[in-house]
Amino acid sequence: MTTAPCAAPTAPTLADIAAALQGYDPQSLTVASASAFLQQLVQPITGTETLPLRDALGRVLAGDVVSPLDVPAHDNSAMDGYAFDGSALVPGAPLTLRVVGKALAGAAWTGRVAAGECVKIMTGAVMPAGLDTVVPQEFTQAASAPAAHSDGERAGGTTSASPTTSATATATATASEYIHIPADVLRPGDNRRLRGEDLMQGRVALARGALITPAALGLLASLGLPTVAVQRRLRVAYFSTGDEILSLGESPREGAVYDSNRYTVLGLLTRLGAEVIDLGVVRDEPALLEAAFCQAAQQADAIITSGGVSVGEADHTRTMMKALGDVAFWRIAMRPGRPMAVGRIDSNKITAKSGYNARTVGASSYQNHTESAPNGAILFGLPGNPVAVMVTFLALVRPALLRMMGCTHPTPPLLRAVSTQAIRKKPGRTEYQRGLVSVGEGGTLQVRTTGNQGSGVLSSMVQANGLIVLHHDQASVQSGEVVEVMVFEGVV
Repeated sequence: MTTAPCAAPTAPTLADIAAALQGYDPQSLTVASASAFLQQLVQPITGTETLPLRDALGRVLAGDVVSPLDVPAHDNSAMDGYAFDGSALVPGAPLTLRVVGKALAGAAWTGRVAAGECVKIMTGAVMPAGLDTVVPQEFTQAASAPAAHSDGERAGGTTSASPTTSATATATATASEYIHIPADVLRPGDNRRLRGEDLMQGRVALARGALITPAALGLLASLGLPTVAVQRRLRVAYFSTGDEILSLGESPREGAVYDSNRYTVLGLLTRLGAEVIDLGVVRDEPALLEAAFCQAAQQADAIITSGGVSVGEADHTRTMMKALGDVAFWRIAMRPGRPMAVGRIDSNKITAKSGYNARTVGASSYQNHTESAPNGAILFGLPGNPVAVMVTFLALVRPALLRMMGCTHPTPPLLRAVSTQAIRKKPGRTEYQRGLVSVGEGGTLQVRTTGNQGSGVLSSMVQANGLIVLHHDQASVQSGEVVEVMVFEGVV
């Protein structure tokens, strides 16, 4: 594995981004405006690595892959059948051909094929010279030699044949083997794969920023490439905040809750392909918060926290975010997930302020990554309620992280489904209702909510397979109306 850092451009400040957004109001921000802000805030990370192809699934391509060869390398057969010169086909007339040989995948037929003759051919076998059409074996019947020809003469043309059993068609080719092709079952050129029809030598096979899917792995392998250059993994640090948060293994106490957010976020980040730096639970004490932010900023490209971003919360998280970076606190017109903090935490500023260095605290997971966040680690401060954390991640954070990864893979479109129930909604905010999509009568997609939509009800998120997206200006939905759904498959 090799890595290759490169220089990063200077990033715009939060004030620069806000000034460029029409109608920007951090206290009443639409989801669309928040998304546009984040796409300006984040930049693709630098640094690449070269991986064996088998290790590249889910990674992002670091540069264009130019095809070094034609795929396929030769004209070849798309079917098991018989290859012949398609000019022999006459509309409305059957055709009888003499079989003179066999072409196998990896073993080309090199003999001469004259008029009125054909070659039995297997899928993928190179097309013999002068032949351009393949008739599938199931379209043919075995035939005896045409009456006008002796056993040693070439057959051809449109003379009628006497079909025998189809089993004879699989016999080894001999001088007396003929096939009968019914009229009008194919056209010249059918069932031939052309050289380079998949990929042409010198053309871009996969563009920079492509997500390497299983199909892309196969495509790269078809080019004979044993390795591929990819973006390094995005490093994301996460910690939960609050004195009321319990880590797993701690004894229950009155007023405290176990840290579910840590595990949902870690799961979402792992699904995304990020390198996760788990900093656990940080108590609501200024020194501990400062140390956590500094460690995260020195190790990671992005920092995600949960809790401590709502106005009036009795903690120091907001204060510490503001002191240690360029941070904006939003009230987004969405439900769930209204409060959110975004910005940059500057590791240099923190080190200068406190003398803190992550390498001195004995963090077992720490590695000194020289490519990390030259403009400061991007901060996403999420609300504390479990469902609100997941919704804000899916709607706002995940697209921003994909951009940081350099990924240009298109976002899956929202599905359209018929609501099987009425859903109350006021215009003026975007709502995300947990939904269960199924197939209704006639094959139409339908969706219903999964019950209690409270922002702390994680069980209804488990039951859902998507989020019903009720847009900013949309009002209540009546049963039978079409709504849009963000599906979870491969994400949650």
